[in-house]
Amino acid sequence: MTRWPEDGDVIIENYIAQLPLHYAITPIYYRQALNSFWQAVLRFGATDRQTLEYWLRERGEVWARSTVQHRARIVARFLDALADDGRIASNPISDLRHDYNARSDTGIIRALMAPDPDQAFEVLRQPRPFESSLGELLRDHVERMQRRGYRYEAADAICRRFDRFLQQRPDLDGQPLESLLEHYRRTKATANHPAECEKLARILNKALCHDDPSRPRRRPDNWPVKQVARGWRRPHIYSPEDIQKLLAIARTYPSPRAPSRPINLYTMLVLAYCAGLRIGEIARLTLGDVDMQAGTIAIRETKFFKSRLLPLSQSAMDALRALLKARQEANVSRSLDAGLFWHDQNNRQYCRASISSLLVAILRMASLKPPAGKIGPRIHDLRHTFVVHRILDWYRQGVNPQEKLPYLATYLGHRDINSTLVYITVTQELLHEASERFRAFASPGNAEPAEVAS
Repeated sequence: MTRWPEDGDVIIENYIAQLPLHYAITPIYYRQALNSFWQAVLRFGATDRQTLEYWLRERGEVWARSTVQHRARIVARFLDALADDGRIASNPISDLRHDYNARSDTGIIRALMAPDPDQAFEVLRQPRPFESSLGELLRDHVERMQRRGYRYEAADAICRRFDRFLQQRPDLDGQPLESLLEHYRRTKATANHPAECEKLARILNKALCHDDPSRPRRRPDNWPVKQVARGWRRPHIYSPEDIQKLLAIARTYPSPRAPSRPINLYTMLVLAYCAGLRIGEIARLTLGDVDMQAGTIAIRETKFFKSRLLPLSQSAMDALRALLKARQEANVSRSLDAGLFWHDQNNRQYCRASISSLLVAILRMASLKPPAGKIGPRIHDLRHTFVVHRILDWYRQGVNPQEKLPYLATYLGHRDINSTLVYITVTQELLHEASERFRAFASPGNAEPAEVAS
């Protein structure tokens, strides 16, 4: 392996200087980690596993174990940068991760810190994907479906789990497919596992029928999926009072270190409720997606590979107008590629996870969700609420909602109205409006004109 360059101290300073570090103390931690590792490299003359093990043991006598792991991840990123620049042949941590098919650098670092690293690495070793007796069939099927334009991520994950199971059970090689599936069903007692096994059986049958068209199609069993559906949470439909409460909390969200956060969160909630946007769609919005003159917003390449141009209500446009004014006063980037929602620290764009965490915090502050845990209303339920309230408005305006469903499906970015129907949660108010419309329709001679119009 290429030896460490003699101008290592200069390279370390140049590397730290180009990093987007946000706190004054952070470069100090980076220098501590990288300079101490540099001394170990100078002693052994190479960036290899032996050097890493020595440095981790030596630092373990000085720093806490969690600190050593954190600093080791800093070193791993630095070695990646050196390898990309061609200053070293490769990153030894990445090499070990590849050799043992580990999921992250953290597992490799913990194994190197273990009393017996070799044994720790064997425990860490993961089967390589699609190397079981059915691996080639599964891999070819997933790649074929992805070439056809499907993301196929969920099916890919199911296939990989089944492939790992087969690699861990070599004694099952050569057994019939139904026998393999039965053994796999017994591995877990969770409620979702039978439904996953049913999906896996369909995937395998589809793959086998592609290779052999004369093979009979498998009759699907919908019972496991229905059992799982019974355990799904019923969407929470927010009342107008709930919406006003959430918006009021967002306007006054306590954030002394990020003064722009309240108006950002307020606008996010407005778009989630008034336009039915998903959290990921909100996170990906850019300045170029907003057309204030046309009163529209562009949603690009989202679920189902769909892009759409949405006309917005006046209240949503007012919220966007206030947000853009705040952006101008904050003197943040005006590039069309810049994120619509920005963080005060280095004007970074909010990521999906941050948006989800902050909006859930507002739900908790409004006492709509318990202080901890995943139970209670979700942010995604604002999308369900948007659908229910839109249908209620149509009923009250005398419009037949069934005729408008294709338009609503397009607005939401669904493939067809079947996906939209999932969002129609029957509430007492919706049931009342529907029954009133049916009564007016069924007895037009007995209904007052005002009743028919409603």
